[in-house]
Amino acid sequence: MSEANTRWGILYCPKGRGSKQREKIQRVLDERQVEYDFVQSESADSVERLVNMLINNGYKTIVIVGGDSALNDAVNCLMQVEKQVRDEIALGVIPNGVLNDFARYWDFKEGNLEQTVDRLKKRRIRTIDLGCVRYENKKGERCHRYFLNCVNIGLIADIMNLRRQTRSLLGSQTLSFIVSIFLMIFHRMDYKMHVKINSDVVNRKVMTMCIGSGPGYGQTPSAVPYNGMLDVSMVYHTGILQVFAGLWLLITGRFLNHRAVHPYRTREVRVEEAKHALVGVDGRLLGVPVGAYTISVEQEVINFLIPD
Repeated sequence: MSEANTRWGILYCPKGRGSKQREKIQRVLDERQVEYDFVQSESADSVERLVNMLINNGYKTIVIVGGDSALNDAVNCLMQVEKQVRDEIALGVIPNGVLNDFARYWDFKEGNLEQTVDRLKKRRIRTIDLGCVRYENKKGERCHRYFLNCVNIGLIADIMNLRRQTRSLLGSQTLSFIVSIFLMIFHRMDYKMHVKINSDVVNRKVMTMCIGSGPGYGQTPSAVPYNGMLDVSMVYHTGILQVFAGLWLLITGRFLNHRAVHPYRTREVRVEEAKHALVGVDGRLLGVPVGAYTISVEQEVINFLIPD
């Protein structure tokens, strides 16, 4: 067995400019006698290149030190290789991102590094599902993107886009979120959508729709990434006061209790039309697809390291 088969390939995606977090992670790994090789991404665009490098060099345990977007890049790299190769690789996470929703689902907490490494060392593997959005881009090319957590269409994707733009200007995550919520008042609040879910056809104005294989940042709280199904939360147009009420229910984990939220469970969603609605995949902006597109689920395709 080659050395890379037993060593962890660790991809570190820094949140800021400091090196203290990296040094702390390496110290904990060394204390626990983990054999590893450490690479660091320079930007979001470099994550896929580095994950492919780890795959091609034979690492069987790849650990992402990052958030949902970095994990999304990793699973999309894994889905590009042959199944025989992918089935030998286990993917793990040490949460260190702006959004750590998928790690949080498995009770990996950003502030408890020692516990996370101890759990990863036990190498308990669960084969999990991935969602997939298939669409056509502006160049007329057929594309697809896998996701661990969710696809957002409409207002929430718009807020995420605003948050990224304001964060690049303001620096603070909390301040950028507050400013984004304020700015959304001046943005489009509904989108004309024509959507097919199971035998239901929705053809009306919709504020936002979340399709989750995972918890969906609180919008699909009952979704689990191992039952071969997608949960859908569709929010019809409502007044501005109800929007803030919905945000409060989202923060407090009671999103499905809002009267404007309509939940579904399905294997596929067909979006025939969603005029001008942005699409976000695991917190990263996909843009506006051209024409109709589908969101489906592929069952048990990624080996993921989970706690006991």
